[in-house]
Amino acid sequence: MALAVIVFVVGLAVIATEKVHRTKVALLGAALVVVTHTIEQEQAVEAIDFDTIGLLTGMMLMVRLTEPTGAYNYLAIRAGQLAKGRPLGVVIALTGTTAVLSAFLDNLTTILLMVPITFLLADTLDIPAIPLLMMEIIASNIGGTATLIGDPPNILIAGATGLSFNDFALNLAPVAVVTLLVVITSLYLFYRRRLQIDPANGAKVMALDARRSIEDPDELRRTLPILVLTIIVFFFHSPLGIEPATVALTGAVVMLLLSRQSLEEALAGIEWPTLFFFLGLFVMVGALEVTGAIDQVAEGVAALTGGNRTAELLGIAWISALGSAVVDNIPFTAAMIPVVEQLQGDAGGDDAYWWALSLGACFGGNATLIAAAANVAASGLAERAGQPISFLQFLWVGVPVTVLSMAIATLYIAVRYI
Repeated sequence: MALAVIVFVVGLAVIATEKVHRTKVALLGAALVVVTHTIEQEQAVEAIDFDTIGLLTGMMLMVRLTEPTGAYNYLAIRAGQLAKGRPLGVVIALTGTTAVLSAFLDNLTTILLMVPITFLLADTLDIPAIPLLMMEIIASNIGGTATLIGDPPNILIAGATGLSFNDFALNLAPVAVVTLLVVITSLYLFYRRRLQIDPANGAKVMALDARRSIEDPDELRRTLPILVLTIIVFFFHSPLGIEPATVALTGAVVMLLLSRQSLEEALAGIEWPTLFFFLGLFVMVGALEVTGAIDQVAEGVAALTGGNRTAELLGIAWISALGSAVVDNIPFTAAMIPVVEQLQGDAGGDDAYWWALSLGACFGGNATLIAAAANVAASGLAERAGQPISFLQFLWVGVPVTVLSMAIATLYIAVRYI
């Protein structure tokens, strides 16, 4: 256990310094825990979330195949025109779209679709893309909190409890909406000076003919219907009994067959460093799980709360937020579920315990660059575009946002459930 913790903590520290690329650090950490038998090879493979890897790969391929058509240029121009070239309008259009899509698709898929549009719009308006991207990442994690299918922790909780889509929406959507409004307003005020749009650039966007940005209409007719159909299937993947990764990879394969682009060009569009970073991170976190480190943290919640219901609810929420920020909200939620089941059972089957866990895990996903899959994916895309997001840069914004979000969640839990 000590070795697993040391490797993870040291790896996190090295990533924060940015002296070594985070993918190299993650792969070295994974190699160390496997070579030292801290985690066996079979367990390391089991620790990899292939649903996340498959979803990323499939969506990256589809985005790459549709990009040369000019579709994202069209959407970026239309977003700028709907916002009338004003900074606040741009922020509302991008974060609002991101939050809504994250609630009904999932935050990882949404980020992969929104990032190319964001960079193109920022270039057109001659404003920095990173503030917009930061707000989108945060909006995606908050928006994903609102529904059963929006964020992986909620899917895990639903699988363990049988709680319905409506249960999640009725209990989590209200606080997600309020939190989104407060947080995005705060971030807009924080970034406002960096998002000043020259009136000439705004007028230029309004004068553009978005239809002229379509560069290859024939390719668009071949690929766009597949992308749209894939997104529609995402809405129904759960009742259909199909994993999101299967949906994304199937869509990507069909698009590859119909597209005239070469296979080599398509595969070159995949963010391989991001995928390998995930592989390394999953193995390092798997070592923490196998050795019982995450379980000890989770069980500490029960020991700290001492059987008091108020302390248990707030303890679950805040410790889940802290744990998700450091480890990753997916494995931490999985480790917390048995603990919450025990606490909830002692309280007579009180579902408020699950809402506390969901709020902590989902909101905690905004704290660090590695706290949620959407964060890592967005960072990889930003790096590929030549505008990387540093670990400390994200931390500087993510921690205050998480504290603010959790303060709202605490008030919500206190008013509604205590």
